[in-house]
Amino acid sequence: MPIPKHVKTYLDKKMARYDTLVHKTVYTAYDAAQTLRQELKDIAKSLLIAADKAYVIAVVPAHMRLDLGKLKSALKVKKVSIPNEKIMLKVFRVKPGTMTAFGGLHQIEVWVDKSLLKTKDIIISAGSFTDSVRMKVKDFIEMEQAKLANFAKSGGYKLQVKPTILRKKSTKTKKGSRKKKRR
Repeated sequence: MPIPKHVKTYLDKKMARYDTLVHKTVYTAYDAAQTLRQELKDIAKSLLIAADKAYVIAVVPAHMRLDLGKLKSALKVKKVSIPNEKIMLKVFRVKPGTMTAFGGLHQIEVWVDKSLLKTKDIIISAGSFTDSVRMKVKDFIEMEQAKLANFAKSGGYKLQVKPTILRKKSTKTKKGSRKKKRR
């Protein structure tokens, strides 16, 4: 199943460079990392935040946790909270767990934790439980005109499955020694 049409239309309209990733059903960024065999630091965790009377999307790497106090300071607001699932359904028409980091889809600001700058590419939910997109961090930040701040803290999950490392294939020669295949 391809990424949701409204997300594809949005990304194509923005002329974004991205790869689509279709995977088994996942409900969390942690599950996505395990399923896609990627490091947690390369998975973007998108969180809808109520900030005073507005909403923002906070994006942190999946191996870290959101520090609401630091986010509150960065946003320069009096109150921040994570809205309940009814708000997500009613206001944004998304199921819990499918909130994408593309704030432009909902005309809301995106805030990215600076720790995401340490990675080259990130994997972002495409708005469904079975689809994600991979794009360069700098392209995502530029496209969303995201604001940067430090609001993540350590203490998130640790990945149980080691990430896949692509290696060159080798074949056995007649004597049993290994010989690298040329591509």
